[in-house]
Amino acid sequence: MLSIQEGLLRTAGGGILYDASRLRKPGAELFDVEHWRAQGSLQEVAGGRASIAVINAGEQRWVLRHFRRGGLIASLSRDRYIFLGEDRTRSFAEWRLLAELRRRGLPVPAPVAARYVAGVLTYTADLITEHLPDCRTLADAITGAQLPAEQWSAIGKTIAAFHREGVHHADLNAHNILLERAVAPRVYLLDFDRGRIEPRGEWEQAVLARLRRSLDKIKAQRPNAAFGEAEWQWLLSASATNWK
Repeated sequence: MLSIQEGLLRTAGGGILYDASRLRKPGAELFDVEHWRAQGSLQEVAGGRASIAVINAGEQRWVLRHFRRGGLIASLSRDRYIFLGEDRTRSFAEWRLLAELRRRGLPVPAPVAARYVAGVLTYTADLITEHLPDCRTLADAITGAQLPAEQWSAIGKTIAAFHREGVHHADLNAHNILLERAVAPRVYLLDFDRGRIEPRGEWEQAVLARLRRSLDKIKAQRPNAAFGEAEWQWLLSASATNWK
């Protein structure tokens, strides 16, 4: 595992936070999908609220995410946020949180680079993380297939490991839990936008409740999704067993 060395480059109207062990001179082109397309290095792009691009950067594969708003406020501004200072930008905050989680040995993708571009009062943001190979989301893993109890327990234990460290995931759902395609798959958590580290408390149950709603929604949308009360209890039991 590469150590993460924080580097900061200030640019006209913004800044780039980056892992100096991976990058020497990061530039705006890192965050430009069209740049990667022109290089023949753009592997895939996914739509939705957060625009995602998987890119091949030499021997490394990265995931580039452009921060986008959701909900009603998106009708007013698709991707701009109120600028309250560099350290409070969504991209810098998530980069630094991921770096800290990696330092603590928690299973998250390594942060590569983050950028913000500020205007008069607002800014846009982008984040690049390492691509985790041979993985699938929990949502896809339960579609048309039955996960064994051991894998549900592994998910519960992973969530418990984050909670023991006081890591509050702001939007834990079945799309940002990744499972390796392996005999004993490792579980990763993704998307720590607005995540934080705080004292343990009732918020842990709210995180689990949000995940349960996500799984129930997938079950309603995908008739062949293998999820029910038994699967939830396997996850919940492992999470509770590892509470302390």
